[in-house]
Amino acid sequence: MDFISSMKTLKFRRFLADEILERRKTVTWRLFDDKDLKVGDGLDLIEWESGKKFAEVEITEVREKILAKIEDADFEGHEKFESREAMLREYQKYYGDKVTMDTPVKIIRFSVINKKLS
Repeated sequence: MDFISSMKTLKFRRFLADEILERRKTVTWRLFDDKDLKVGDGLDLIEWESGKKFAEVEITEVREKILAKIEDADFEGHEKFESREAMLREYQKYYGDKVTMDTPVKIIRFSVINKKLS
């Protein structure tokens, strides 16, 4: 399948990039989506530490809810947290103290189209 690379990119830490390449991670949660991510979008995935592209994916599903309403089923294809407090701290680490349990999160399911290990 030919895949036309999109201008949209998402960054992932190395340990998460490995999970994506092994197809164990098929979902990402994004807060404050400034890219207007939607079903059908093609994305270049970039390793945060190196800045190198490691995969191309297509978004297959997008749902939105607030962090407080996250359920067990929302973790399918996503890394788990030891508690809701740990989940909140993790997202505050990435997005700052403006993140609360009332913050909307986009739950984005994707499918790997092409692996590009650099």
